[in-house]
Amino acid sequence: MKVSKKELVIHYLALIFLAICFLLPFLWLVFASFDQQATQAIKLPEKWTLDNFTAILSDPSNIRSFAIGLFISLGQATIVVIVAGLAAYPLSRYRLRYKRSFLLTILFMTSLPITAVMVPVYQLFLFLNIQDSIIFTTIFLAASGLPYAIWMMKNFMDAVPIELEESAWVDGASVLTSMRKVVGPLMLPGIFTIAIFTFTGSWGNFFVPYILLQTQEKLPASVTLYQFFGNYGIIEYGKLAAFSMLYTMPSIILYIFAQKYMSKGFSLGGASKG
Repeated sequence: MKVSKKELVIHYLALIFLAICFLLPFLWLVFASFDQQATQAIKLPEKWTLDNFTAILSDPSNIRSFAIGLFISLGQATIVVIVAGLAAYPLSRYRLRYKRSFLLTILFMTSLPITAVMVPVYQLFLFLNIQDSIIFTTIFLAASGLPYAIWMMKNFMDAVPIELEESAWVDGASVLTSMRKVVGPLMLPGIFTIAIFTFTGSWGNFFVPYILLQTQEKLPASVTLYQFFGNYGIIEYGKLAAFSMLYTMPSIILYIFAQKYMSKGFSLGGASKG
């Protein structure tokens, strides 16, 4: 279908507008992080300095919040990948009586907003006396991320031919062995895709740690961002921008490291299958 020059101009103008909407906040973030006198305005620093980054990295509480955030995010990603893989295997390989109903239930659970369940979850944490626990907060985050991960993992697993497993079974391999040595390596793209989505979702999660963790020393970096919005409306824009720049680094590094696996994961075609 031939596109007219007028339509092309409209499309490019729309793309340029969207690019500007994303570029302007990013420019402010970069400029303000190197400016000790940063304000809300986007301007080049009169004097470029690393003092904002030095102040952030020299504060032990900031380092601790980053470490806690990494522990929660990596812990959640690890639990989700392992449990989702074990749960998705029978859904993909076996003919179960209530398989369709179970999958539709999982799909429904992926649409539930986390805010809708936080009140009963908080009451449960109080009843079990496990509030303010980093470990149990990580477990709850992993449980909340499992429905979407199981759905994705099952569809990725459908793309792996079962004939390869059958050959391993003929050679005497058990189900767990075939999962580890046959299915696992072929599903690395899907596993990386799920792990990255889980990690980034957990790394940027403010609401759940804010509700379930009360001690200041246990808060992850996603929550401690508010410390730069000081009392009486005073905001340390330079330090806020520097903290935000450092805060984005783990996700960027993870995406760069696993980019090729993610692209292969989407090309498997399993994520769009029922």
